[in-house]
Amino acid sequence: MTTISVGRRAGALTWLLRIAGAVLLAAMSWIHLDLWQDGYRTIDVIGPAFLLNAVAGFGLAALLLVTPGPLVGWVAALGALTAAGTLAGLLLSTTVGLFGFTESTAAALWWESFWVETAAVVVLAVLAVLARRRRT
Repeated sequence: MTTISVGRRAGALTWLLRIAGAVLLAAMSWIHLDLWQDGYRTIDVIGPAFLLNAVAGFGLAALLLVTPGPLVGWVAALGALTAAGTLAGLLLSTTVGLFGFTESTAAALWWESFWVETAAVVVLAVLAVLARRRRT
């Protein structure tokens, strides 16, 4: 296999991961915006956090698609950390409570949120590592 074909395959994989990561971040954002509109906005601390999560996720999704190659790893890492923090908040709110709020796995979009955030962490972490390796 030639160096050119290896480079093309790595470039194609990077773009596939960028698109998948952007879709997952946008899905995470949509879930939080939808829940915010459905009533979570009235919950102290949680409501503003959901709205901030939606804005940050949509922004990171867009940034992931337009960022020049050398900076993709940084954006992917930031996206992975955002998704991991969101997932941690979901799990904390379901187990011990978060800011006085306790969630249930029976809540609307709980499982969708769990799987989207988990997938986002994995995809974006892989992209961050792959982008870092391509730079060196």
